[in-house]
This record gives sequence, C-alpha cells and structure tokens, in this order.
Amino acid sequence: MKRKLSNKEILLSILCFFVCTLFFTGVLFLMLILNESSQIFFFLQHNVNNVVTVAVTIGVLACLTYVYFWFENKQVLSKYSQIFEIFLLFSIAVVMESVIGKYVSPVARPVSFVAMMLVMLFRRRDAIFLNTVYAITVLVVDRYTNEQWMTLYESYASFLSAFCAGIIAIFLYKNVKTRIGSVLTAFVLYIPVIIINAAMLLPTSELLNVSYVLGILMYSALDCVFSFILFFIILPFFEIVFALLTPFRLRELTSDSAKLIKRLKTNALGTYNHSVIVAQLAEACASAIGEDPELARAAAYYHDVGKLKNPEYFSENQSDYNLHKELTPELSVDIIRSHTRDGAQLIRKNHLPEFFAEVAIEHHGTLPIKYFFAKALKMSDGELNMGNYSYAGNTPTSKIAAIIMIADASEAASRSLPERTPEKVEALVKGLIEERMNLDQFDDCDITMRELSIIASTIVSQLTGVYHSRVQYPKLTLSSKK
Repeated sequence: MKRKLSNKEILLSILCFFVCTLFFTGVLFLMLILNESSQIFFFLQHNVNNVVTVAVTIGVLACLTYVYFWFENKQVLSKYSQIFEIFLLFSIAVVMESVIGKYVSPVARPVSFVAMMLVMLFRRRDAIFLNTVYAITVLVVDRYTNEQWMTLYESYASFLSAFCAGIIAIFLYKNVKTRIGSVLTAFVLYIPVIIINAAMLLPTSELLNVSYVLGILMYSALDCVFSFILFFIILPFFEIVFALLTPFRLRELTSDSAKLIKRLKTNALGTYNHSVIVAQLAEACASAIGEDPELARAAAYYHDVGKLKNPEYFSENQSDYNLHKELTPELSVDIIRSHTRDGAQLIRKNHLPEFFAEVAIEHHGTLPIKYFFAKALKMSDGELNMGNYSYAGNTPTSKIAAIIMIADASEAASRSLPERTPEKVEALVKGLIEERMNLDQFDDCDITMRELSIIASTIVSQLTGVYHSRVQYPKLTLSSKK
C-alpha cells in the first residue's frame, strides 16, 4: 500500500529537508574552518567560487534526494527522524573522513562506512541511491575544498571506492544477521578497495617503490578497518536513539535477557510460552509471503506484553480458578481488551520500536470478545451493542500485523481442540481467517487472498508440528537390579 502524504506532511518534510541541508552544509563549513584554521579568510577570499560550487551541489543533491523519495518511498518523508538520520550519517562520515584523510592518509578514509550503515537503515534500493549521492558529495568536497592535502587521483580513487565498494557492501550486508558476520564480510571489501586504489594511484605516482606500494596496501586495509570500527560504534547509537529495527537489534530484543521478555517469563509464563509459539508461526508465515521474518518474530514476542498489568486475568496464566467468575461481563471485557492499549504504552515507555506498539494495538483489531459477549447476552433480556464488547482497534495496517492476528488466534484456539489432526486444525484456521474477513479486519492492509491462503497452510503445518500426537507410553514400573 503506497503511502500518501497530507499537505501538512509535505510542507513539514520539505522544511525538514531544508533545515537538514543547512545543518550538513554547516558541518562542511566547520570542517573547512578547522582544516584551514588561521588561513580561513585567505582561503575564502581566493576560493569563493569553489565554496559556492560545493554549497550549490549540496542543495541540488538534497533536492534530488527529496524527489527520489517522493516517487520511490514516501514513508521516509513522513518520518522526519529518518530524514535527520540521512544527514546526520553523512555529517559523521564527512567529519571522520576529513580527520583521517588529513592526519593519517586520504587512502585510509572509511569510505565504505556509509554504505554499511545505509543497508541497515533503509531498503536496498534506497541504500544504493543514497550511497551514490554520498559518493558524489565526497568527490565534490574533495575537489573543491580539500585540494591542499589531497591529489586529484586520490580524490577520484576515494570516489570510486565509496561508490563501488559501497555497492558491494550493500549487497553483502543485506544478508548479514550477526555482528560477527559483519566483521567477516568487512574483510571482503578490502578486495575492491585495494584494486581501485592500486589502479588509480600506482600508474600516476612519481615515486613508485616498494614502500609506496606497501603504503597503499596498508592504508587500503585501514580503510576497511576504520569502516567497520565506525560501523560498530555508530550503529548501536542509531539503533537506540532512532529505535531502528536492524537484524542485530531485533535479535537482542528477543533474547531472554531483554527486559520485558524477562518480566513475561517471571510474571506471565503462560503468556510468554504463547508468545514464543506465535513468534514461530509469524516468522514462518512472513518468510512464506516475502515479508521480513525477523521483524515478524520480534513483533510477535511483544504483541501481548500488555497482559503484564493483570496477568492472572488471562486464561494461559490461570491455574484452576478463573477470576472472571467474580466479575461482571462488562468489567471482564474492560480488563481483557485493555491489554492491547497497555501493551502499546509499555512498549513506548521502554523506548522500543513504534512498530511493536502498532502490532500490540492492532493484533485483535475491532473483534468482539465473544466469550463475555455471550455471557452478557445470557444475563440480559434485550439486545446488546456488540461494539461495547469488542476491542477498540485499530485493525491491522501491515501484513505482519495481520499475520500475528491470525497466528495469535490460531495458536490459542488450537489448544481447545480435543484432537489436533491436520484436517481439524486446517478447518479451525480457515474458519478464523474467514471470520476476520467477514468482520473487515484486513481492509486497512494490502494482504491478498493468495497470501492469506499461504498463511493458513503455513500455520496448519506449523501447529500440527508443535502439537503432534505421541505414542502412549506403556504403564510399567521399573526398578534397578541389585
């Protein structure tokens, strides 16, 4: 479903781009002041055209970037933090490259760092475009403001390294799921970097000797080393500040040491076990229809954290006694349906990704709480408004939220089946999906009938595997022989 921007969002996104462009230009000017120090006025007097060229180029590239996201991914324009992420990342990279280039070597600058970050923050296509914009920015800045400590060929070598090694990094890092994997992948980037630097610098050198060749080899290696050191330092900062959903962050959030997961295991063990199975179902379904399985798995872990407020009022955490026997249906409904809102509040309070909060609210949509609605009907002489006994919504606005809605209901309902044969589980799951379709629960997400069919078959396969039957053990009393 393509994102549409309101007039207010359009104006705010343009304003945000303008402010961030000024910020980035200010960072470049600050680096120029630091590099030239006492000679800054002399430099500006004799290079005013160069400075204007850089400023105009930055403005043009910023406009081009806005146009790209307007046609390709309006979601970025609607989330102003992501706009700031782009310019902040570029600013950090420019500062580090300026410092390392001037005081270590232009060849040692971490030109792959930006691409490694971009692939974790954006879609692959967006990362490729932004890496190209960054490579052009580096070239323009080098040629017009860094001529004092960079040769022409070093600037072109940096441009090609940023572009070519960056593209390779984007394709390699897209499949990296662990931090140690990113370290190993970083070494692969040494190959294109050394090839580009050797091809650009060796034929143009006036002092071609062994020490110069070794210097290129060493500084090219430092390029890759500095790139992934910065990647390891900066990525966690971005993950926390901007609540990013990188594969590394998602795995950390679903580990047993995560704060809310530990609370679930301690205070609502039944809900925790239910969430683990739902996460398994959601991951399999997301993978089957081409959605992000890591994101689906993590969101499923947190979809029911709102039950931590009153865990004893939910059946999976109860023993033999049901506390709802003491309550009216209206009060019971209020407690049950509040867990979606409480979950979203708890997620936001713990600074977890907003997507988790959206799933917590949406995974029951506007469905009626049938058990207590039926109980209220028995106690009432007249008709009741079903809306008063339903969840407040919203209905799912993403495919992953729809998957978790189906997986959550299927896992809970399958526990009540006396016989969990594939045929009965299939009938149950298809019935649950059909009921939600009839109640318009999927109207706000772009999930298709084909995808719902795939989700149903995947859940049936998974549930029959989780709750498979076992042979009955013989009743024998054994004792050790003496």
